[in-house]
Amino acid sequence: MPSLISVKTPPNTTPLNILIPAIQNGSTNNLRSPSPLRKRFPSPSPSNSRAKRTSEKVTIDESSLDNPDLGPFLLKLARETISSGDNPNKALDYATRASKSFERFSGSGQELELVMSLHMLAAIYCSLGRFEEAVPVLERSIEVVDIGKGSDRALAKFSGYMQLGDTCSSMGLLDRSVWCYESGLEIQIEALGDSDPRVAETCRYLAEAHIQAMQFDEAENLCKKILEIHREHGHSASLEEAADRRLMALVYEAKADYESALEHLVLASMVMIANGQENEVAAIDVSIGNIYMSLCRFDEAIFSYQKGLTVFKATRGEDHLSVASIFIRLADLYYRIGKLRESKSYCENALRVCAKPAPATAPEEIANGLTEISAIYEALNEHEEALKLLQKAMKLLEDTPGYHSTIAGIEAQMGVMLYVVGRYGEARSSFESAVVKLRASGESKSAFFGIVLNQMGLACLQLYRINEATELFEEARGVLEQECGSCHLDTLGVYSNLAATYDALGRVEDAIEILEYILKVREEKLGTANPDIDDEKERLAELLKETGRARNRKGKSLENLLDSNAYRVKKEVTKRRSGFGFRT
Repeated sequence: MPSLISVKTPPNTTPLNILIPAIQNGSTNNLRSPSPLRKRFPSPSPSNSRAKRTSEKVTIDESSLDNPDLGPFLLKLARETISSGDNPNKALDYATRASKSFERFSGSGQELELVMSLHMLAAIYCSLGRFEEAVPVLERSIEVVDIGKGSDRALAKFSGYMQLGDTCSSMGLLDRSVWCYESGLEIQIEALGDSDPRVAETCRYLAEAHIQAMQFDEAENLCKKILEIHREHGHSASLEEAADRRLMALVYEAKADYESALEHLVLASMVMIANGQENEVAAIDVSIGNIYMSLCRFDEAIFSYQKGLTVFKATRGEDHLSVASIFIRLADLYYRIGKLRESKSYCENALRVCAKPAPATAPEEIANGLTEISAIYEALNEHEEALKLLQKAMKLLEDTPGYHSTIAGIEAQMGVMLYVVGRYGEARSSFESAVVKLRASGESKSAFFGIVLNQMGLACLQLYRINEATELFEEARGVLEQECGSCHLDTLGVYSNLAATYDALGRVEDAIEILEYILKVREEKLGTANPDIDDEKERLAELLKETGRARNRKGKSLENLLDSNAYRVKKEVTKRRSGFGFRT
């Protein structure tokens, strides 16, 4: 986690596996946590033999909480228990009692000690996977700090916001996580100014969170600010700047500005080569391969992938997931150029690595690989194999905290495949489960949520649940109008589906109003002679004709409605496979 001040770690300090604040020279120092693009809170593990082991049982009279010396003693016990790798529940008990003791004396100069104990307590909760209990603890640590009393208070509040952001991110609450990081950044800028190198570090952290939340414009602005700070301090061609250029390239790639992304990657690669960072150069080669593939420069993409593959095999071993990742990219590339045999061969190579990965490989990384391979099998029309891989990925993630959104994405992808193969009941159940998880994780306003609602509505149509489908289409319309605008293709697709259900329910006037709007937008964008608008023209002409015979009016038959929508979904899935190939 970025910090307001920099305190060197003593050379013989025992490394800890969770975030533990410590008091040093009168100010709070917080260790850096992982990037928000990958957050895991590992359980405390035994460290080396130098760590002082805490006795198995320490008896403390609860009535002595009024003793001002008890809080520091309990906090010391909690820290030593974590360092020694003893039972984390014992450390949790010590930290809880320490915070209660400090709470009693918070008005007598022990405010920082209280904040430190609350940060430690929250970190232990996170290491145990009890994120929900960590949130109120961190909120309390933020409330008790008055930043007007000095820079040490500002640092304590900054640390609280950043740790709360990490915790919310691990729970899948991305919007709240971003808000916490932004609040921490405001405090840091107020204390240090907006051009301090430590501000650049926090900006990088926040930019990564924006990328995770698919907020690319905000991430781009932060990356530009980071590069400006590097230039101001003469840090051009540094490893830090190279890392930030890679981040900027990721943003540009997401925004389909491939030429700009390629420029930043080439500059980053030159810096890494000059500093002898062989593995980092290989990783950048893979990213450059991705850009070349997006630009349809396939020969150059293959060359870049093969360069990265050679280095990773030599330095990390053939059973490393980075090797599998390049196999997956090559499989995707060969599928795009029509060499299906080679594509399937690379998929099989990647599956062999995922089946027997290197030791200590995280389950979520294996699940991510399986998800990407399944997307290629889906494109190869091997839907049953793709479904099996997604089910394996789900099994790997189901007990991992903080991956509700990822699981929801996998369930949505399964729903699409089940729909295509005609298993509509299972497809609806899969979409419904994804919707529930997305609502719970605070993503009910995202464009992806709107698309999942639309797909679930189509599954309901196939099951003759017209009223339920109408409600889903209406909710999807509201979400996509807010996130994408009323002229976006995804929004127009929902409009079209909603018009069809209104027609089936006999709400012809509503259907006509929607179809007229769709035609107006499509004609403005595509022209009146474009064949893509012929379907809406025919439907509208038929409905207008029917309105002249009010006593004998009939809606479009449900059978025709279902056939029309089934064709539309299959066509859309075929064209936009990558829309449901999730990269987590």
